[in-house]
Amino acid sequence: MDNRVLFKRDLKEKQELVNIILDRFLPRKDEYPKEIHKAIRYSLFAGGKRMRPYLTMLAWQLFQEDLEPITYVAAAIEMLHTYTLIHDDLPDIDNDEYRRGKKSCHAVFGEEVALLAGDALLVGAFELLTWAPLPEKIKQELVAEMAAECGAKGLIAGQMADIESEGKKPDKKTLEYIHQNKTARLINLALRFGGRAGGAKPAELKALEEYGTNIGMAFQIVDDLLDIEGSQEELGKSIGKDRESGKMTFPSVYGMEKSRQMADDYKQAARQALSHFGNKALLLNMLADFIVDRSN
Repeated sequence: MDNRVLFKRDLKEKQELVNIILDRFLPRKDEYPKEIHKAIRYSLFAGGKRMRPYLTMLAWQLFQEDLEPITYVAAAIEMLHTYTLIHDDLPDIDNDEYRRGKKSCHAVFGEEVALLAGDALLVGAFELLTWAPLPEKIKQELVAEMAAECGAKGLIAGQMADIESEGKKPDKKTLEYIHQNKTARLINLALRFGGRAGGAKPAELKALEEYGTNIGMAFQIVDDLLDIEGSQEELGKSIGKDRESGKMTFPSVYGMEKSRQMADDYKQAARQALSHFGNKALLLNMLADFIVDRSN
């Protein structure tokens, strides 16, 4: 089987496994109060590649075979990610009307409902972690780490720096801080959760983190490039928003050609980080290719 076909099939199969867990866990959309449950389901099932949960499951499969235990953790990661998207899109932050190719949550349900839907997804992610059929000690570690990574020294720090940098002179140090603490941090969390739950040794976790940091930065660079030269269909959200709002991006700091080269360099570094795993890392390497090739 062609490797690209293998990758797409595996991604689709794992997406479906995650969606099954999410559907079972969430209240039905007609459950009172209906509007909040409709908003949560709308945002979670509006599309999306489920890349972060996919990373969690691939990292787990480096060490374990049975996918069921980690699927709950992967679904919790998707809830966490979707919470960040809903809040990012709000008018007081990025003010984006589109997400995953559809109207964003606040554009459909209003700002108040969108805010609460994001809050509910964040809190629910912690609850879903506890449903995983994993040792209690592992689950306690995952809950503690998720709390630390989501807070004012993690994802929120990156978002805050992103807001404060709008309209300011492009700065390499600030740009790296923003995306190390937004895109790369959540990707690393997904990989660490899969590796840690699967029994990875410290050196193996370090390799997964190096891979995650590099594909996280590559992913963000490609997003920045697509915001300039891509289409709304490719990106799934409004095009040209970064320039319009004066955001600090890789093209604004390094230019287009240098940014493309950096994305490829990060991809190669990510693949090198997994050399220890050999052919077992085939799908992780293919994912790195997929991330960067979006802009080609």
